[in-house]
Amino acid sequence: MIDGGEAIRKLALHVVRYSGLAPLAKPFIGGIGAILMLHRVTATPEKPNSVNQHLNIAPRFLDALIADMKASGYAFVSMDEAIERIKAGGRGGRFATITADDGYRDNMTEALPVLEKHAAPMTIYIAPGLVDGTADLWWEVAEDIVNARDAITLATPNGPLSIDCSTPARKVQANARLQAYLTAEVPEEDLRTVLRDMAQASGVDVDASRRTLMNWDDIRAIARHPLVTIGAHTIHHSNLKRLCETDARREIGDVRATLGAELGGMHSHFAYPYGYASAAGLREVGFVREAGYASAVTTRHGVLRAEHAGFLHALPRISINGRYQSLAHIRTMLSGVTTPLANAGKMVVTI
Repeated sequence: MIDGGEAIRKLALHVVRYSGLAPLAKPFIGGIGAILMLHRVTATPEKPNSVNQHLNIAPRFLDALIADMKASGYAFVSMDEAIERIKAGGRGGRFATITADDGYRDNMTEALPVLEKHAAPMTIYIAPGLVDGTADLWWEVAEDIVNARDAITLATPNGPLSIDCSTPARKVQANARLQAYLTAEVPEEDLRTVLRDMAQASGVDVDASRRTLMNWDDIRAIARHPLVTIGAHTIHHSNLKRLCETDARREIGDVRATLGAELGGMHSHFAYPYGYASAAGLREVGFVREAGYASAVTTRHGVLRAEHAGFLHALPRISINGRYQSLAHIRTMLSGVTTPLANAGKMVVTI
C-alpha cells in the first residue's frame, strides 16, 4: 500500500504529457478500451493524512473523469458487455468499465450518485471475510498500530527487531516496514493472528476499520441496482500465490457459493486480491479459469487490446487513485503510452 515508485511514475507522466506524445500515440497504441480500478470514493476520509490515502479519490474527480472520457468518445459499459466487446475485438468503439475492490460503503453513498448521473455501470468485488469479520483490513490496522506507538517490535528469524515510529517521518517508514513484514515475512495463514496480537498489545480496535465497508444488507441493496454487478474477491482477501493449491482453490471457488447464498444469482467476475506479480501468476489464472469465471482482473497497469480476448482471466486495469487525481495524468495513461513503460515494454499486459 506504500509505494516508493510514485515519484518516478509521476515524472514519467509529466515527461510524456509535456512532450505531446500521448495524444499523437493514442490512435495507434490506445487499445480498444480500459478497465478502471477504484477502491474508496469519498470527500470526507476518516484519516485525511493516512499512508493509505492513495486508495481514495474524491467524488468530484470521478465525476470529472467520467465526463472527460465520455467527451473523448468512451462508452461506459458493464463488465459483461466489456467482455463481449473484447471478444469482438473492440468493434463498436472505445469503451470503459468501472470496477471497485473490497466493498467500501462510500461506493454506495458517494460513488453511486456519480455513476447514476452518467449512467455508468460498476462492478464491485466483494471478499465475504471482510464483510463478516473473519478477515481484516490489515493495511488500515497496521497504520493504527504504528500511530499508537513510539516503537513496534517484529519477531524475525534473527530475533526481535525494534522499529522506531516516534515521529511522523519515522511512522511512514515504520508503516512500510510493517506492511513488508506482514505481506512477505509472515505466512499468509498467520497474518491475521500476528496482526491481532500486535493490535491488542497496542490498544488498537481491529474491527474499527471494518465499519468503512458495506454490510450484507448494504451489499444486497446495491446489488439490486441496475448499474451494479457484484464480483468475487476471494473469501478472505488472500494473497493467492502465498497459499497452497488446496487453500487457493478454496478461496477462489467457495466465494461464489457464499455470494450466491447471501445475494442470490450468479457471480461470474473475479478480481485477484492485490493483483500484482507476487500475488497472482499463471497458477492462479488457471485456478480461476477452471472455477468457471467469465473474467478476472489484476492490478497490472495497462489498456485493453483486441489480443486480450485470449487472456480474459488476466486483464489489466488503470488505477484511479489518490496519487493521480489529474485528468491530464489519466488521459496520458489511457493513451497507451504508459502501458509499455510500466511493463518492461509489453503492450499486451496479462500475467
